Amino acid sequence: MTALVRMRLAGFLQTGRAAAPLLAALVVLSILYGGGQAQAGEAYGVSAAILFAVLAWQTKILLDVEPDVQRRLGRVAVGATRETAAGLVAALLAGLPVILVALILPWLVGGVTTPGPEDPPLTEGVALGVWAHLLLLLPAVGLGALASRAVSGQAARGLAILVGGVVMAIVLGLKSFPVPWLAPPLMTAARDTVGGTDLAHVLVTTAWGVLWAVAAVAGYAHLRRDRP
Repeated sequence: MTALVRMRLAGFLQTGRAAAPLLAALVVLSILYGGGQAQAGEAYGVSAAILFAVLAWQTKILLDVEPDVQRRLGRVAVGATRETAAGLVAALLAGLPVILVALILPWLVGGVTTPGPEDPPLTEGVALGVWAHLLLLLPAVGLGALASRAVSGQAARGLAILVGGVVMAIVLGLKSFPVPWLAPPLMTAARDTVGGTDLAHVLVTTAWGVLWAVAAVAGYAHLRRDRP
């Protein structure tokens, strides 16, 4: 399985497909921080919400790089479960450098302001920001996997799943929506980083995000087994 992870990452990097999502992240984050300074928690919360779509798209690109014949050979060689897991692990690892860029960029462009006497401490804002980025990486990988060619079968259908999932996450995450748990905690995680939050709320949001990601990955694994 380790060899499959390395092979997927190598194909993703050597074909140059890794450049597109990274550049997209840099562009949208530069526009975000170009609007002025914000508290660390607020800035990172919006950054995590924006990167959700980029990381989901990146996952789809990474999984689509592998030719169908190679995917079938991998399933025969190591089994369907390990072959599927290798792609997901590769997508998670590929998302970490993008998150690292998102965490460093605001300090380079002056996008973070010094907290005032009544604001949460800087360390709390940074910690919540790191938490939000890592948490939303999980459902982003799940959504990108569901939109991949191995499940959707067609580029147009995969794009519809990707865009529809991102829009659903935003709309269902509004405070007025009665059943926000149908979507990943995109907006909730972003709100939790503003002004500080309590540990219980963080744990609930974390469980929500992990469970949604598990459900998406389970659906991906099931649908992938049904395809040759």
